[in-house]
Amino acid sequence: MLVVCAPDSFKGSLSAVEAARAMADGVRDADPQAACREVPMADGGEGFVDVIDAALDARRLTVAVHDHSGSPASADLALAGDTAYLDIASAAGLTLVAPEDRDIMTATSRGVGELVLAALDAGARRLVVGLGGSGTNDAGAGMLDALGVHFLDEGGALVSPSPAALASIVAVDASRIDPRLSDVEVVLASDVTNPLVGPDGASHVFGPQKGASSEQVRTLDRALAHLARCCERAMGADHAAEPGAGAAGGLGYAFLQFLTARMRPGVEVVADALRLREQIRGADLVLTGEGSVDAQTLGGKTPIGVARIAHDEGVPVVIIAGNVGDDADVLLDHGVTAIVPTPRGAAPLEELIARSGRDLRSATASVIRIFESRRRGAAS
Repeated sequence: MLVVCAPDSFKGSLSAVEAARAMADGVRDADPQAACREVPMADGGEGFVDVIDAALDARRLTVAVHDHSGSPASADLALAGDTAYLDIASAAGLTLVAPEDRDIMTATSRGVGELVLAALDAGARRLVVGLGGSGTNDAGAGMLDALGVHFLDEGGALVSPSPAALASIVAVDASRIDPRLSDVEVVLASDVTNPLVGPDGASHVFGPQKGASSEQVRTLDRALAHLARCCERAMGADHAAEPGAGAAGGLGYAFLQFLTARMRPGVEVVADALRLREQIRGADLVLTGEGSVDAQTLGGKTPIGVARIAHDEGVPVVIIAGNVGDDADVLLDHGVTAIVPTPRGAAPLEELIARSGRDLRSATASVIRIFESRRRGAAS
């Protein structure tokens, strides 16, 4: 039997690489003769570069950047040929700064710009950017500042573009943006389709997750709308309403507006890079999953992306998750054969996290035993 293990990370407990290994161990516990293909997955969020690095013959680079609080930090990128894979969470991720030190009004995406420059310095001609897990809400102004875009106030002085300062910008000068970017293809990997501003925009939907109060959400939304008007005057076009412009606190907008990027579902980008369809073709079973699944998984999360490919190839797919929402059964109408939770018995959260790898391995072994029993029954 050939089983493909293609999970995303179980956030807070297992990386995608660790989850795929735990699944493969569970398969072999149930059937020592089974063959396993471990294909750790991601949908553009945290762990994007780790997944690419694990699957491709990539060169890993660690570069010095500033996190979204302005403190020195390091971030990774993966180089495969002339393509650089970037994970914005490694340079401006919410988890990089302790909760008590976070300030959404001063947090900037400058570190993402520094990561882009490092990719250019390494010879990249194509950037594949995982948009997810950001701690910023500055419409990518910090990134653009690092790339050479100038933001000017009424007196013509340069503005350091933190969210709190965006309202003071009256002009945008993109003439000094790094010229190498004109010859670079940029692909954005994200499952977010929100516009930049408005009730469905970056500030209203994602700002509270980053610590923004109700008043700050309104202030941020006005500031981002003001910045977009200034950028439209400078560039002669406006991408603020495009699906995905609100991704990563508006970093999607900056890439679309200034770097002529194109947006693709993150799981599709990763699946293409890892040649997932070829890995699944001819398999007997596909296992996928992540920390939690529910009806929102249909919005482009890894498990449904894997399930759609497996369904196209006529291979049954089982989702194994740490938490299964009450509405998760809707996934069964979209190519998923079964959904299995991992926890065994009630326990405090800390204990569940600590034993998550063991529970995933055990749940996988149970799935394989049931699957093989049904196959034997069908054969007889």
